[in-house]
Amino acid sequence: MRAMLLEAAGQPLRPSDRAPPRPGPGEVLIRVHACGVCRTDLHILDGELSSPRLPLIPGHEIVGTVAGLGSGVTAFDIGHRVGVPWLGWTCGTCAFCASGRENLCDNPRFTGYQIDGGYADYTVADQRYVFSLPAGYADAEAAPLLCAGLIGYRSLVMAGDAQRLGLYGFGAAAHIVAQVARHQGRRLFAFTRPGDADGQRFAREMGAEWAGGSDELPPEELDAALLFAPVGSLVPQALRALARGGTVVCGGIHMSDIPSFPYSLLWEERTLRSVANLTRRDGEEFLALAPRVPVRAEVETFPLADANEALTRLRSGRIRGAAVLLTGAAEN
Repeated sequence: MRAMLLEAAGQPLRPSDRAPPRPGPGEVLIRVHACGVCRTDLHILDGELSSPRLPLIPGHEIVGTVAGLGSGVTAFDIGHRVGVPWLGWTCGTCAFCASGRENLCDNPRFTGYQIDGGYADYTVADQRYVFSLPAGYADAEAAPLLCAGLIGYRSLVMAGDAQRLGLYGFGAAAHIVAQVARHQGRRLFAFTRPGDADGQRFAREMGAEWAGGSDELPPEELDAALLFAPVGSLVPQALRALARGGTVVCGGIHMSDIPSFPYSLLWEERTLRSVANLTRRDGEEFLALAPRVPVRAEVETFPLADANEALTRLRSGRIRGAAVLLTGAAEN
């Protein structure tokens, strides 16, 4: 099979030919059709997430069909269309797993980080961490739902019932969560890189009533702000935009250092919190909700061999919506 390999942080991915993996007990072999390109992949490539299993096949927004079954697999049959997210395995026994917080597991394994991911023709995954996908989504359109959608959804849930919602960084996650938020009757205010007129136009197309630079304040106070841009300086900026009792939710897995800020920005019962990973319950809830909205991911597709180009364009902010790699087996 073809695969794109990360051999060392800071290096481009290298095309490779290798034998397809074999599913172990409880695992499914998946013929990859599409795999989303996520900012987390950039953090891994850049060494900002420092514990990858090298050499590594990145990618954790995987859409494909089951092509083989390991012993003991009962959840899926050959030909079943499935999705594989970031969370690839948890211990099931630690205090976090036992209390329904498997996203905080003491010994987790993540797809495209400790487990080979979807920048390849085939991958294997634990059947317990594989989702059935709703009908009505092309493979490329379904891929971003598996991380951008799931993390966006979890971030939105953590914002509570906030009606005036700010979205900082209007990319893959924000353009999906914007559709869910509008479906729920919330009002949206979008923040992009200063001067990004195209990004602000895109945000308004997705339902934002106001869009401006991240260095601006919105025309009215926010009840919550979701931060998807990995820029620590946005934290005090978002706090400045909050009404009393509001919440800032940091939705990324990595962020540059947060500068010091006066306590007055946090006072009056404002809350600052992060989102870590996802749970299988998040996936089940969101994938049931998405077709009811209906969520429609805007994607730019690339052949698998052009993974480095897709990553470069994502890094420079030149992707409208989400970037997705196609292996040639994708279905419309």
